[in-house]
Amino acid sequence: MTAKAMPHRIVLALYLAATALPVPAAASEWGCQVLLCASSSNPSWRGMSACHPPMNRLISAMKKPGFDWPTCPEAGTGSPGHERYGDCPEGYRVGSRSDRNSFAGKGDLCVKTVNFCQGNAHGSYISDRQRGCIQRVTMPRPLRSEPYYFDIKNDTSGQTQRHWFSLNR
Repeated sequence: MTAKAMPHRIVLALYLAATALPVPAAASEWGCQVLLCASSSNPSWRGMSACHPPMNRLISAMKKPGFDWPTCPEAGTGSPGHERYGDCPEGYRVGSRSDRNSFAGKGDLCVKTVNFCQGNAHGSYISDRQRGCIQRVTMPRPLRSEPYYFDIKNDTSGQTQRHWFSLNR
């Protein structure tokens, strides 16, 4: 375990132990538990037994109608963000499939334009044959293994750090 991960783990363990007393936990306490567990990276929340109850409660609650994400007002984070897709490889840009009605998807492709005849063209004249050389190459955009994130501001430095996490058990 790194020295950087140790203080976070100790703070997390102390907080979870204090809030695990048989007193009914307020919604903000649960939200703070979720925030601390979700932002744990080494190990992730799955590797910390103290995180299993609040995170399993969250996963179960998300399946119910009218779910509201538990928040931690003290941390000022609110609900987490969610980005299903990762970055496209270098040279590609984000694109979308279009359905039959020409409604674009939600950035589910990585796209680039390739000239397959490059080097064979004579001068700057573009013939019909050469136009056929320009093709759109697509690939499915990679899915993130950890699609949820919290942006947490460091009170000392003022900088914000993004903490990615997954809700897979």
